[in-house]
Amino acid sequence: MSIENILRSAPVVPVVVIDNLDDAVPLAQALYNGGLRALEITLRTPVAAQAVKLMKQALPDAYVGTGTVINRETFEASIEAGADFMVSPGVNDELLALAANCDTPFLPGAATPSEVMKLAAHGFKFLKFFPAEAAGGTAMLKSIHGPLPQVKFCPTGGISLATAPNYLALPNVVCVGGTWMLDKTLIANKDWSAIETLARQAYELNR
Repeated sequence: MSIENILRSAPVVPVVVIDNLDDAVPLAQALYNGGLRALEITLRTPVAAQAVKLMKQALPDAYVGTGTVINRETFEASIEAGADFMVSPGVNDELLALAANCDTPFLPGAATPSEVMKLAAHGFKFLKFFPAEAAGGTAMLKSIHGPLPQVKFCPTGGISLATAPNYLALPNVVCVGGTWMLDKTLIANKDWSAIETLARQAYELNR
């Protein structure tokens, strides 16, 4: 499976932080039932890698990937967990070397034209634009599209249900990353039906 197919599976990739392992499968199921097929699980908590394994077992048709892949440790943890794809907030030479020798789809992050150019030179046509709102938002993406129209993005960072359509309308955006459907109170209350409703709202964007 290519990173393009994964990103095009839905207009929004939820960026998930799992604090309680018991929440992993029901939360993933709610997001998937709402139409969001690609899930980015950030490696920011001790249970994240185990959550990826459990989600993949429970939802074999979903794309369960890892986020916050920033070094060899998190890269190798992603492989060991069986991640379907990996996402980094930025890029460094170590990650580029690891990705070059790995078949798992990799979505590196970029925030400037120079970073985009470097990654394009390494063959990456799909990038994470992060932190989207802080790095210039839709105006920056429009500017990048002029000289680098061959590169497509998944903007992530500060995007909401209200602003997502502005990004999705751009020719160089294939989807957006977001957390607005992951309301912490709803998760704490295990209100999975409400999470599913929020996921469906996200799925129906630009349909």
